[in-house]
Amino acid sequence: MSKKDFCKSLFLVFLFFILISLPSEARPEIKPDYGDSIVVGSIGDARTLIPIIASDSASAEICSLVFNGLVKYDKDINLVPDLAESWQILDNGLTILFKLKKNVRWHDGVKFSAKDVEFTFKKLIDPNTKTPYSGDFEKVKNLEVIDDYTLKVSYIEPFAPGLASWGMPIMPEHLLKNEDFNKTQFSRKPVGTGPYKFKLWNTQEKIILEANDDYFEGRPYIDRYIYRVIPDQATLFLEIQVEGVDFTGLSPFQDQYQTNTKFFKKSFNKYRIPSFGFTYLGFNLKNPFFIDSRVRKALDYAIDKQEIIRGVLLGLGKECTGPFIPDSWAYNPKVLPHSYNPGKARELLKESGWQDTNNDGWLDKDSKIFEFTIITNQGNDERKTAAEIIQKRLKEIGIRVKIKVIEWSAFISEFIDKRRFDACLLGWSLSRDPDNFDIWHSSKTREGEFNFISYKNPVVDALLETARKTFNQEERAKDYKKIHELIYEDCPYVFLYVPDSLPIINKRFLGIKPAPLGLTYDFIKWWVPREMQKYNRIRLQK
Repeated sequence: MSKKDFCKSLFLVFLFFILISLPSEARPEIKPDYGDSIVVGSIGDARTLIPIIASDSASAEICSLVFNGLVKYDKDINLVPDLAESWQILDNGLTILFKLKKNVRWHDGVKFSAKDVEFTFKKLIDPNTKTPYSGDFEKVKNLEVIDDYTLKVSYIEPFAPGLASWGMPIMPEHLLKNEDFNKTQFSRKPVGTGPYKFKLWNTQEKIILEANDDYFEGRPYIDRYIYRVIPDQATLFLEIQVEGVDFTGLSPFQDQYQTNTKFFKKSFNKYRIPSFGFTYLGFNLKNPFFIDSRVRKALDYAIDKQEIIRGVLLGLGKECTGPFIPDSWAYNPKVLPHSYNPGKARELLKESGWQDTNNDGWLDKDSKIFEFTIITNQGNDERKTAAEIIQKRLKEIGIRVKIKVIEWSAFISEFIDKRRFDACLLGWSLSRDPDNFDIWHSSKTREGEFNFISYKNPVVDALLETARKTFNQEERAKDYKKIHELIYEDCPYVFLYVPDSLPIINKRFLGIKPAPLGLTYDFIKWWVPREMQKYNRIRLQK
């Protein structure tokens, strides 16, 4: 590079920093540039890239960039068209007539059509497909393909989450119609309609996606999406410090103490966003120790949730009281959390037959010590620390707890899906529609489905079914508030906390606009000024 070119580049970078330091309303219009890569750091690898089977957050994150549904949520959490061009709700909610977009192609160039939607629907209701999402589609009476770009969905009865359920990613019939979803190579080499095309997957290392030049909403500005798997949170933080990772989530300690330096203030933007989900200790209700609800309630009283929020989250979160969080219209504010009360815990355990009969410090019943193992996933230090606090508090009332930390993919496939656990410390990311039939209904306990603790309450089942049948939000809210109350009373989980989400993103990325839906809803519009593009420059220098 000549001295003249160097000075020009230096001036442009200086001008760029002046412009971004101005208030947004005072900035001149800047035309986005194409190019660069974003490196996203995660503690867990994907399990499968077949979207209707993917039940973990890592797989869902990749699938959301490769595939589209018929509808999606906009930044203000309103349903808007995606692969659908428009829709009509007919017959008092019993029918949805979809008009599909005509300018959409699969990544291999084949045209998308209504036949692909029909194919995806049939796979969702096929009992041989190990999907946790079938519940929404079992309410469909008939799906009729009228022509290549029109289809009619008829429901058995009014189904309130019906439209939102068509946010389910659609899959290509021409590539999958003769494939066994449990064995297909498509799970590792997907072809979608989305803004990014699959390029490479090195297990437990990285997944690489490349921009789709022909994306129907316009080509993404960022050329490549590189998903790096770094299972250890400390190592992931070191990668942020050397700018080997552009975008990841911080722990509360990292957010509050380790990133308040000149380097981080200069190089990264931090965000604090209320999480639409919660963390819990879930019991395997097939385990004889946890069948008695008095035992589960005792454990709830014995665990100091505020201690965990203070010590693990550093106050960046709030206590959880059930299956809905405070930001949901289904939340029941009258359900109050059980306060920390080890005396009450001992009383309930004694009622259910657990006592220290031989004075060895451990509760026993029928010659068995009350001992169980909590499993949680590798790389999430907050969950591991929360498990250690729970272990300490339960020891104080005579219950012996072991902790087992397992790599993410194995954790889901070998332990959760196969029900090989006593208790699990996990979190749910919730749908914006409060219908949580798939998590709590007693029919959703097959391998791969979400009711893996085997919860069953006929009243809750009936309320879940009723709440789906009305479009009146007030009526639905009454049902969900009762569900909230009943589930908290049953205590199938110890509901721990609603954490704040703490993403950190390199400052070279522009176009990021936080909204009620979060940060990444318009990722295809993020961009990097040419003078700041890191990976393109490295490529050109080689």
